[in-house]
Amino acid sequence: MKSSCFRCLSIFAMLSLLALAGVWAQQPPVASSVRSVQQTESRAQRDARMAWWREARFGMFIHWGLYSIPAGSWKDKPVEGYGEWIMDFGSIPVADYKQLAGRFNPTAFDAHSVVALAKAAGMKYIVVTTKHHDGFALFRSSVDPFNIVQATPYHHDPLRDLVDECHKQGMRLGFYYSQAQDWTAPGGAAWDTPGHAAPFHHWDPAQDGDFDDYLDHKAIPQLRELLTNYSGAPDILWFDTPTSSMTSTRSARIVALLNQHPTLIWNDRLGEGYKGDTDTPEQFIPPQGFPDRDWESCMTMNHTWGYKAGDHEFKSAEELLRNLIDVASKGGNYLLNIGPDATGAVPAEERERLLAMGQWLKVNGEAIYGTKATLFGSEAGRFSQTEKEKDGKPKFIPEWKWRSTTREGKIYLELFEWPGTTFHLDKLPRPVARAYLLADPSHKPLALQKSGDGIDIVLPAKAPDPVASVVVLETLPPSSH
Repeated sequence: MKSSCFRCLSIFAMLSLLALAGVWAQQPPVASSVRSVQQTESRAQRDARMAWWREARFGMFIHWGLYSIPAGSWKDKPVEGYGEWIMDFGSIPVADYKQLAGRFNPTAFDAHSVVALAKAAGMKYIVVTTKHHDGFALFRSSVDPFNIVQATPYHHDPLRDLVDECHKQGMRLGFYYSQAQDWTAPGGAAWDTPGHAAPFHHWDPAQDGDFDDYLDHKAIPQLRELLTNYSGAPDILWFDTPTSSMTSTRSARIVALLNQHPTLIWNDRLGEGYKGDTDTPEQFIPPQGFPDRDWESCMTMNHTWGYKAGDHEFKSAEELLRNLIDVASKGGNYLLNIGPDATGAVPAEERERLLAMGQWLKVNGEAIYGTKATLFGSEAGRFSQTEKEKDGKPKFIPEWKWRSTTREGKIYLELFEWPGTTFHLDKLPRPVARAYLLADPSHKPLALQKSGDGIDIVLPAKAPDPVASVVVLETLPPSSH
């Protein structure tokens, strides 16, 4: 990657390593006095609770807050790293950072348009940052006045607007909440960033305090507000960066609150002892998915989550679509980020790419929504016999010729490279009755020619879609072979 985020040893390099190592996802269970819903429900109950999420496959992440005002620069100097981390990476004093609230007046924010954009992109749910690590709440809160209603000239709750619009437009809504890190509340945790002294890694005495006091008097009460003040929302709680502060005992205090909302879905980043519902690989797609877990790759379009004015290195719509297909083929969800600017407007580059993805999904969404992972597997690539990752494990070498998803009675072949007039499959996991192109409204059958244990599918000379063309194989039960 070309981003300046990766030019030095930084928190983002460390976060990536942690995510790759599965630190959040693979913590061993820790005995606790509070058992979570996941530890008590039956498999059938879990399947019912997770059903809509597994069907969705594609969601929108929104990182938006005060950090969109400096947009990557402080006192006319660029600050390395993700836009939403500017306070930490710039070692900005609490009092100085809080002054940004007086300038935050996002009158261009339109919840209707944001939800409509997500729908046009083919997304089925939204997750929005209600409080990021800077401690600023993007909602009305009686717990702490450092929020968008009380501390800014905007004096309005955009979260309420998003809740209302999601209900109107049939969109599921999740709330991101940074439960441990809080750089403006006394006692809030901070990451182990170079230049910030242990043990608390603070850079301003105003941050010092008692973590339990922060947890009991800000984080948990604000989570309670989020869970009770917005009727019908949230469907998801998305926690982040627990740090060593989130021991099993402290995590249990939050779980006791979550248990009061048994249909809620929450991720693996709460803290020690609780794996939640979903694994959350960040900025990468696991080579083989996580077959025994629900999982969701969260990724950016450029090199930042929060808005940075100078970051114009956006992935193409083609690359984003291939990522979505790749994730779905491995049984996961794709949570793709947008970062509105200080006015609340969504950058044009992000809108354009989302709308292009939506056009493809209008035709080919059947091959994504509600599907299960590939029945083949080798099409995604292979592990190298010689190359190693930093952790010593074999390096995965991806291949980008095709992917596959499936549902009962159908196998979908998403072809990135058009193979000419035939596509060959060495083996068939199910007997095939017929084949057709998903983009063909008439579903005109494609000729099938037996080839050993596999088949050759006869194709037209030209691909129906320049990014990914979908061949549908209608299948019979294995006993029919």
